[in-house]
Amino acid sequence: MVGDGDGDGDKRQRAQLALFAMEPAPKPTRPPVDIVIDDATRTLAEGVPPHVRMGTSSWTFAGWRNVVWAGTPTQPELVATGLAAYARHPLFRTVGIDRSYYGPLTTADLAGYRAQLPPGFLCVSKVWEEITTYAFADHPRHGARAGSRNPSFLDPSRTRTDVLAAYEEAFVDHAGPFVFELPPIPRGHLPTDGELARSIERLLGALPSRFSYAFELRNRELLTPRYLDVLRAHGAAHVLNFWTAMPTVGEQLDIPGVLTAPFVVARVMLPPFTRYDERKAAFAPFDRIAAPQHALRADIVRLARACAAVGKTLFVIVNNKAEGCAPLTIRALAEAL
Repeated sequence: MVGDGDGDGDKRQRAQLALFAMEPAPKPTRPPVDIVIDDATRTLAEGVPPHVRMGTSSWTFAGWRNVVWAGTPTQPELVATGLAAYARHPLFRTVGIDRSYYGPLTTADLAGYRAQLPPGFLCVSKVWEEITTYAFADHPRHGARAGSRNPSFLDPSRTRTDVLAAYEEAFVDHAGPFVFELPPIPRGHLPTDGELARSIERLLGALPSRFSYAFELRNRELLTPRYLDVLRAHGAAHVLNFWTAMPTVGEQLDIPGVLTAPFVVARVMLPPFTRYDERKAAFAPFDRIAAPQHALRADIVRLARACAAVGKTLFVIVNNKAEGCAPLTIRALAEAL
C-alpha cells in the first residue's frame, strides 16, 4: 500500500508499534536527551506567526543528531524521554502522535507523554485504523476480512470507548485535533457521496464537543462539496495533505469553502506519485534535505496567510519522507513565514 507509514503488512505494523511504544526510562548512565539550540533558531522561532503550530510526525529519530538532538541519543532513549526534549525546541509547537493509528493508547501511555509536556503544548493524534478503514485491502494480513467492508468504520461507540476515553482521563490538556485518516479505498468499494457524509454526520453527532476532529482523505474523488458541508456543520476540519495521490495543498486550498473549522490541519508527507518505502530507503537516516519541495513550501505559506486572514489556528505536521528531514523542512517553512 502506498502511504506515509500507515502499515503495509504485519511486519511494518509491528515495527511502527515498537517505534512509538512507551518504555521504562533508561538507567541514568548517560545524560538526559538534550537539543541543539542557538540564538539564531530562537530568533527565527520568534518570527513564526503565533497562529501557526508546526511539528513532526514523531520525535524518535536518532538520525536527527546535530539537527535536533545534542550528543548521540539512542532510539530507545528518545522513545522513553525524547518528547520532553523535543517540546523544548522553539520551532516545535505541536507533534504528531502516529502510534495511535496502529492501536489504541492507554491512560498509562498518555500519562507518560503528559509528564514530558509543558502547559499548552497540543498534540495531533491519529485515530485507530480499525475505525478509519472503510474497506479492508485484499491482503493476507486481513485474513477473513480481506476485501470486505469494515463494520466498525467511523463507529461512534468504538471511537469514544477505544480512543477518546483514555484522552479524557489522562490527556485532555494536550489533546489537539484527532485525525481520522481514511486509508486508500479501492475503486470498487468507494462509498457514495451521501454514504460518506452520513457516516461522518453520525459520528460527529455522537462525539464530545470538547475535542477537535479532522478528516484526511486518500481518494481525491471523496473531496466533494457535500463532504465539506457536513464537516462545516459540525465544526470539523478537512486535512489538507501533501500525499502521493491527492491534489497538492495549494490545489486543495483553492477549493471553495475548504477551511471548514476554526482550526486547520495540514499534513506534509509524500510528493505526488512517490512511494513511502522508496523515500525511506533513499532518505534515511533523515539528517538532511534531500529533495526540496519549493512549491509545497509556498503552498504552506499561502495556507498560513489564509488562516491568519480569518483567525484560524494552523497545525502543520511534517514527515521525513516529504523532503528528507522533517525538522529541516520546518526550519525552511519558518524562514519562509
